[in-house]
Formats: sequence, structure tokens, C-alpha cells
Amino acid sequence: MTQETQLENPPSDSISSVTFSRHDASSLLVTSWDGSVRLYDAAANQLLHSYQHERPVLSAAFAAQRTAVSGGLDNNLVSVELETGEMTVVGSHENAIRSVVADPTTGLVASGSWDKAVKLFDMRSPASLVATHLHPHKILSMDAAQGKLVVATGDRRYYMYDLRNFDNPLIEERTASLKFMTRCVGCMPNGEGYATSSIEGRVSVEFFDNSEESQTRKYAFKCHREKQADGSEKVFPVNALAFHPIHGTFVSGGSDGIVNLWDGFNKKRLRQYPRYPAGISSLSFSRDGDMLAVGCSYTYEEGEKEDKSADAVFIRPMGETECRPKMAAANA
Repeated sequence: MTQETQLENPPSDSISSVTFSRHDASSLLVTSWDGSVRLYDAAANQLLHSYQHERPVLSAAFAAQRTAVSGGLDNNLVSVELETGEMTVVGSHENAIRSVVADPTTGLVASGSWDKAVKLFDMRSPASLVATHLHPHKILSMDAAQGKLVVATGDRRYYMYDLRNFDNPLIEERTASLKFMTRCVGCMPNGEGYATSSIEGRVSVEFFDNSEESQTRKYAFKCHREKQADGSEKVFPVNALAFHPIHGTFVSGGSDGIVNLWDGFNKKRLRQYPRYPAGISSLSFSRDGDMLAVGCSYTYEEGEKEDKSADAVFIRPMGETECRPKMAAANA
């Protein structure tokens, strides 16, 4: 695959999430407001399997190589064996499930809900629910890496959990650096920190280590903004973040339809890709970093539109050195 492709047989409504597998290089889950969860072979542009929830689905993850977990507005966390289609409700919340995350280090699955709860599941155990953590506000986004789970809530707070320590898992609670509501959180693949994005065209880069030296590395910057003819600036929500699994650079996607590639180490933008036909709702790198999945849907920040673009998922091949930090590329 040498050029960007658009996946065939897409969902019939807005794309809520795209998630590559961490077990192979090409399996991709796509969730949608049409209630579907679809499994694609992204490199072959082939729909392999799909299943339905009763209501819109907001998030999904791979619990194992052939096992998907998903949740949404029906409040249920569902597990599906992708080869047989066998479906099991493994847990439920009192409100919609906004985020589903699988941590490859511990094998645990986390579901975060608008009911303010995060539930942890060990899918290998018959009694799969292992913990429930309540928060003061609804869950907006989550991500996990190297046994750490970061939870973003609607009151601009972040909660860091150690998934390897069930007795005292909460590491820290922080107030967001960004002044407006969080849209997305993404963890660095090396487990050293995370990035967050807000509705007000900004991204922050944070680190877990609370030493003074480490905390001086954190920063925030403006992005996904557009100059207007009258000199004003139109600001777009930054809906999606994803870290490259090998190089640690990251992409951001906004309601402006733009995907930017950032070198967080050197605080530089490496690339801005051509504008997509609608806003970016979700982003995900393949396990080897060779492909970027781009969920493309109008995200309704300007209300109903009659002429909105069709919902689509694009697969962008990433060049061998495209995502390297500047220093690494120069020294290669």
C-alpha cells in the first residue's frame, strides 16, 4: 500500500472511534453511531466481521487477538469472539460507556462511563470485574500504556492509576493545564507521560514524574486554528490524539479536518496533512506504526447540517522516517 485509501463498507453514521490491534499489524476496529462495531483488515481494505449494539457505540478495543470489547449508549460492555461471533455482556454501567481501553501490559480492560465510574475487567477470569473506581464527574476519555491508566473527567481533572496495584491503584489526581473541557487523552508508549487536548484548540504534554526536573518539561500549545478574512481566528476542538508506537511522536486531529504530526521532544510540528472532507473524530496507529487510521465525521460542534460530508475511515501509510523526531531523523 503506497497511497492513502478509504475503507470500503463503512458505517452508515458518524465514526466514534478507530482502534488498531496491538496483537497484529492490520486488524482495525471501527465503532459508529449506527450501533455497529466493524473489524477490518486495514492493509487489504477488507471488512472481516461486524456486530451490532442496540444503541450507538462510542468505543472499542482488542481484549485479545480475536476478542473485541465495546461499549456505548446501551450502557453495556460487550465482549465478542471475532471468529465465532459469540457475544457476552461482561459488565454494565448506569449511563453510557464513553471509553473502552485495553492495557497490553496487564491484560486488563477498562470501561469509563458518564456515570462517573471506571470499571476494570480481567477477561481471563470467570468473575471478570476486578475493581470499580468512582469519580466526581463523568468520564470523557481514557488511555493506558505500560500498566498506567489515565482518566480524564468532565471537571478538567486527570486521574492516574497503576493497573498492577489493586490494593492502592490511584497514583495521583491532577487539575488540567488546559482551561477548557478535555476532548482526548493519549499515553506515551514508553509510559513516561501523556498528552491531552481540549475543545479550545490546544494540546498539553505532561509527565508522570513529579520531580522538578521532569515537570519543567511539560508544556502546552495552540493548534487547529484558522485565520479569518477579518483577522480573527477560528478555533476548533482537538478531538483525537495518537502516539506513534515506535518513535513516540504523535498526531492530533481537529474539527477543522486537519491532522498534524508533532515532535513532542523538540516541540515542533513535523507535518500537516491535506484537509480531510470532514472533522477528525478519532486516530490510531497500527502496532508497527506503518499505518494511521483516520476517522472522519462531522462532530456537530455547529449543530445540524444538511450538507455534511459522508462518514469515512481513511488509512494513511506512514513512511519509514516520516514519524521520527527531528534528532533521530538527522542521526539516522
